[in-house]
Amino acid sequence: MLTISTRRRQAAFIFILITVALDMLALGVMIPVLPKLITEFEGGDISGAAGVVGVFGFSWALMQFLFQPVLGALSDRFGRRPIVLASNFGLGLDYIFMALAPSLPFLFIGRLISGVTAASFSTASAYVADITPEEKRAGRYGMLGAAFGFGFILGPAIGGVLGDYGLRLPFYAAAALSLLNALYGYFILPESLSEENRAPRIAWRGANIFGALKLLGAQRELAMLAGAVFLSYLAHESLPSLFVLYTDYRYHWDAKTTGWALTIVGLSQTIVSGGLVRPMVARLGERKTLVVALAFGALGFSVYAFASNDWLFLSAPPLIALWAMANPAFQGLATRLKGASEQGRLQGALASLRGVSGMIGPLLFTQIFAASIGARIFPGASYFLAAALLAVSLLVALAATRASQTALR
Repeated sequence: MLTISTRRRQAAFIFILITVALDMLALGVMIPVLPKLITEFEGGDISGAAGVVGVFGFSWALMQFLFQPVLGALSDRFGRRPIVLASNFGLGLDYIFMALAPSLPFLFIGRLISGVTAASFSTASAYVADITPEEKRAGRYGMLGAAFGFGFILGPAIGGVLGDYGLRLPFYAAAALSLLNALYGYFILPESLSEENRAPRIAWRGANIFGALKLLGAQRELAMLAGAVFLSYLAHESLPSLFVLYTDYRYHWDAKTTGWALTIVGLSQTIVSGGLVRPMVARLGERKTLVVALAFGALGFSVYAFASNDWLFLSAPPLIALWAMANPAFQGLATRLKGASEQGRLQGALASLRGVSGMIGPLLFTQIFAASIGARIFPGASYFLAAALLAVSLLVALAATRASQTALR
């Protein structure tokens, strides 16, 4: 950990919160319009677009799967700051490329590039571990989640409004936000990893999914915790893959309505991440907080699956928002099990699990959705599967807790 004053640590943490908020704002701006732009390229066929959205999600996750361990290893060797700046600058240029895409293949190439450059959140997680004592990390990760949620409060609303004036306009807005973020970071964001805590060389053997799995599997507690994390990540893939298509099909929402609904999701998550994580962890501990969070997530997805009207559907985001307590608890527990020079690799390894889930999830959920609406049967089947995955994640987390009451408390 950096030997810097408490005041400087607090300032550095505020800087990284702003960086993440701007990054997520840029991402959120695109959410209401990207599936609709794909649907437009597909001639208005929602069922066909669902399959394409799944392929896009798979491909984006594949890039994350391949490059997150590399970026984690690079950040352990050279520091967090250059990785965050390169990510933001690359995303800004890529959003411009996607805005100008004349056809679906060009849009697909842009999505691949964004999968490579979208590394700032995992690097930011390592940044927080660098500057925060172990006992305070879960609370700090909750604040990081609040910054993430803030981007989803304003981003989808802005994207939905701009989308009414053209489906490509939100991409330009996202580009401006990402480039502004890069400019902000260049002048303001300090480095968090001191020279003495950096890895002496780039751990290329660990800078791939096999090295990431070896890192996670080296300790029983961490391996079991990683399994629970993976299932939670996989369930989460149902949200970006299906939300727009599902509400369009079942409730006939337009881009503006979708944007405001996603704003409710972001607002709920921000309230939970920013206001509940620290007191919950202080009162219940990381173990019980994790269990409560996963249970609420499973309940929320069940409501999504069975909601017969849009008002009932909108009762679920606050429940799913309580699930947002799970990730800070997961991360807080995991960072205790690795040293300072391995935090980048650890976050890269966890991000690779997200990459694996991101390859499986979009194809899995969108294909189930396409099949269910094609056969005119239960359209909420995909969200019901997400609820089941969280229930299993909860059981695995409990097993991991029983495996080591000391490491996972």
